[in-house]
Amino acid sequence: LHVAAGSGARVVLRWGDAVLSGAPTFDPRDQSAAAQAMQFGYNCDFVCFMPLPRGSRASDHGLLCVNHEFTNATMMFLGVNRDNAAAVMTRALAEVEMAAQGHSVVEIERTGGAWRPVAGSAYNRRITALATPMRLAGPAAGHPRLATSADPDATTVVGTMANCAGGVTPWGTVLIAEENFDGYFAGEAGEAAEAINHARYGVGGGTYYPWWGRHHARFDLAREPREPNRFGWVVEYDPYDPESAPVKRTALGRFKHEAATTALTADRRVAVYSGDDEAFEYLYRFVSRDRFIAGDRAANRELLDHGTLAVARFEADGGLVWLPLVFGEGPLTPANGFAGQADVVIETRRAADLMRATPLDRPEDVETNPVTGRVYVMLTNNARRLPGQTDAVNPRPVNRFGQIVELIPPADGGHGADSYRWEMLLLGGDPRDPLHGADYHPEVSSDGWLADPDNCAFDGLGRLWIATDGAPKTAGFADGIYACDTVGPGRALTRQFLRGPLGAEVCGPWFTPDDTTLFAAIQHPAAGKGSTFDSPSTRWPDFDPALPPRPSVVAITKDGGGRIGS
Repeated sequence: LHVAAGSGARVVLRWGDAVLSGAPTFDPRDQSAAAQAMQFGYNCDFVCFMPLPRGSRASDHGLLCVNHEFTNATMMFLGVNRDNAAAVMTRALAEVEMAAQGHSVVEIERTGGAWRPVAGSAYNRRITALATPMRLAGPAAGHPRLATSADPDATTVVGTMANCAGGVTPWGTVLIAEENFDGYFAGEAGEAAEAINHARYGVGGGTYYPWWGRHHARFDLAREPREPNRFGWVVEYDPYDPESAPVKRTALGRFKHEAATTALTADRRVAVYSGDDEAFEYLYRFVSRDRFIAGDRAANRELLDHGTLAVARFEADGGLVWLPLVFGEGPLTPANGFAGQADVVIETRRAADLMRATPLDRPEDVETNPVTGRVYVMLTNNARRLPGQTDAVNPRPVNRFGQIVELIPPADGGHGADSYRWEMLLLGGDPRDPLHGADYHPEVSSDGWLADPDNCAFDGLGRLWIATDGAPKTAGFADGIYACDTVGPGRALTRQFLRGPLGAEVCGPWFTPDDTTLFAAIQHPAAGKGSTFDSPSTRWPDFDPALPPRPSVVAITKDGGGRIGS
């Protein structure tokens, strides 16, 4: 892992590090679900830093909250490879994977210039796919389409998985988004009523984890055809209360959520932006019915259960219209299979199809500039787009490099307005190769251009920091983090700041409040064809022949202190 001259990176947490008191020492050759449920999980993605209200400086002490998106059996377990995984993954190993997915909360503190976990912290927590009960709330809670044999009342779900990006609410809770949930369910649905719904999300006919359904009935569609309806939501939890139950907020819609980024409207309601991370999917916004009350966490507790979910239509003239997804409005009626708002949020994608939203080139992270209020959408790529399918916001066919779109809310309505303006910030790829169709600031260097923007963050000065996913395949170099201004003479002049280890995706950039630390997740180091636990392409970050590569979170600081990137 390399960072720009004048800065350095240190690993703060690695897969297998102790999270809960009494966690055993990590032994990759002798893993158990019980041990993993007490240890830092696998494949870090979204990262946020929640300052602790303890009187210490807000940028030196807090909770690191980290998603664990998915697991790679071939990199986690000795002797497992692509050819034998389906046969050798026992129930015990499958449950290690389930315990390794979800989320970790770890108290950390900066002492002597270095970040370290606080051992035995009462705040520390593991939220897993295996065993964490979660409450269902909002319009789909209690609906028969979410009922299963284990939960006939459709009120409680065990676990969360495929947790990609996320967000933080103004009242200090964390939002974690469930993304590629379709890949967890084996077999074909045994209930015809859900066939169209499942097909629209890619559920059935294949899976990333065929052994999960073999060992646990809830991941077998033939036995539990409605279990997939309990995933694909945004989960809210309170990081300051490790005993609180996470809540799946169904009013925000069900799809392959990437991000759940909040902003306040002009009248202090809460807007939540999310991308649906798949080719030709949509950008969404939820606006709460009720207003945020500063300093009153109890009053804000249910804000995300009531409001209006909408999907974006991008116009060729630079306009953007938010189309409400409300039962009874437009085509969202019984004639099209919707009996109530619960059906609309369960089948959000189909509702958006009927509203004729704009299909995008893999909408991923969405973040708001704290200085200008403008919103930035990462469109990672879409090699499936044909020449006849291009439009103003998706201008390139066979788009391998992605683009970043800027949304401009009006001054009077802000993030609650029915219509915005939009502009293109940049088109990824090499601007020196006319076949790429790239577009940046004219002074972007040969090392400054990027491919496949995925996650992003803003520092306190309003500079955009962009993490990439897919550059090795599309551009031939490692993924990393790039930064640029969004206004002024440096607009879209991207500069490379970090380059990840071999095979790794770089995720979850997040700044401390004073911008002196940038946290980043290094996901699936050594991933790639032929790389395995016992024969990886790199053993980052330990470089120990006895240890496999370990997904980790790093803290990047400036040598001698100061603002990152200054």
